[in-house]
Amino acid sequence: MRKTLRWLLSLVVLIGTVSTAGAATAAQPDAATATNLVTDGSADIKDRLLAIPGMSLIEEKPYTGYRFFVLNYTQPVDHRHPSKGTFKQRITVLHKDIARPTVFYTGGYSVSTTPSRREPTQIVDGNQVSMEYRYFTPSRPEPADWSKLDIWQAASDQHRIFKALKPIYDKKWVSTGGSKGGMTATYFERFYPRDMDGVVAYVAPNDVVNKEDSAYDRFFAKVGTKECRTRLNAVQREALVRRTALEKKYKDVAAAEGYTFNTIGSLDRAYEAVVLDYVWGFWQYSLLADCDTIPADAKNATDDEIWTSIDTISGFSFYTDQGLSPYTPYYYQAGTQLGAPTIVFPHIEKKYIRYGYQPPRNFVPRDIKMKFQPGVMRDVDSWVKHNANRMLFVYGQNDPWGAEPFRLGKGARDSYVFTAPGLNHGANVAGLVADEKALATARILEWAGVATAAVQADPEKAKPLAKWDSKLDKRTVERQLRP
Repeated sequence: MRKTLRWLLSLVVLIGTVSTAGAATAAQPDAATATNLVTDGSADIKDRLLAIPGMSLIEEKPYTGYRFFVLNYTQPVDHRHPSKGTFKQRITVLHKDIARPTVFYTGGYSVSTTPSRREPTQIVDGNQVSMEYRYFTPSRPEPADWSKLDIWQAASDQHRIFKALKPIYDKKWVSTGGSKGGMTATYFERFYPRDMDGVVAYVAPNDVVNKEDSAYDRFFAKVGTKECRTRLNAVQREALVRRTALEKKYKDVAAAEGYTFNTIGSLDRAYEAVVLDYVWGFWQYSLLADCDTIPADAKNATDDEIWTSIDTISGFSFYTDQGLSPYTPYYYQAGTQLGAPTIVFPHIEKKYIRYGYQPPRNFVPRDIKMKFQPGVMRDVDSWVKHNANRMLFVYGQNDPWGAEPFRLGKGARDSYVFTAPGLNHGANVAGLVADEKALATARILEWAGVATAAVQADPEKAKPLAKWDSKLDKRTVERQLRP
């Protein structure tokens, strides 16, 4: 994967009780007492969680019908050599009831410390454990050995968390995640296929051969309507035609905001990167109806209209040092294992493009060494085709990342790939056509061990077990350039 506009699902922290952390972690029971407490179903859930070796409380936040904990869990930097250092990894636990199934979620980035519920959690009316991906701050070893940031180490983080929590949450477990989180859930299943009882991976890209990305070019030649594609392409081209004037505005904004460009190399490189993200970014998180917001006559639009359209969709702040820094772990992984798509721009004359789609190496500080490992994604892809069991992949029809999806082979069992018509990078089970929505919901309920006899007999009867909660289930977004 590579740059391009991403919008991060994020929620505002409403209330917190940070003061509980000190009291909760002041005393640690001995090993025997801790083991008994973890398995004592009558004990308070907070006491049971904190009895797990290596677990400590950051804060507990109240939410009606749940207990919500923000925790640190001590992990080895290197799971192959646990004695060579540890770090604290943030996780959250949205506790419903130990009698309910548990959903294991990761977005593949930082973890939200505000109570929220992913779609499978609502479907099964369960508990939810959310993990911050290693090396996203504050879950980063100091000093950071970047060679220990890979998909196996991250899957091993999940495995240890699962093993630690399974004695408490001993019902069925289903893993999930969206985009990089969907990839993460898939990699976890590849390396630890016996842990989870099901996997729901949303909009998970699958860049099997890093140097062959023609699928993306074919996607952009057909997505949406010709009218919409023409509008977007014209604005993107015009932003490069007017480079001199708009870069002057960019320079003024950078000076006012204190932006610097040491990692990418120059303001000029950053400007082109933002502009080349524009079309991809639109389709990733906008709908066809949003084409009405794009200037209809780019050549006669004002500089401010072109600037505003690009900034609204791509964000001129992203390729600054300040914008890139939080996503160094992602770009490191894209440049070492995950891969990064490269696309062409047939609607823009070559004289206007100086750098093209820049590789992940350009977005990672030069003192961090990187070397691409071409066999990693091929291994995962092959494993999914031949070994997928109880796995559901959901894609959006108009999402660029779905151009290279996971596919199932003859060895797959009870596994599915569904595409939500007209949807983007926010595609979900609720957006599928009726029969696929019912089947997907029924399978998730079955995997979680909570499908009724009626649902088992007729998937059309499958419905989410928990009612929609306007705070827990609302998906507000802010613009972020990332997958």
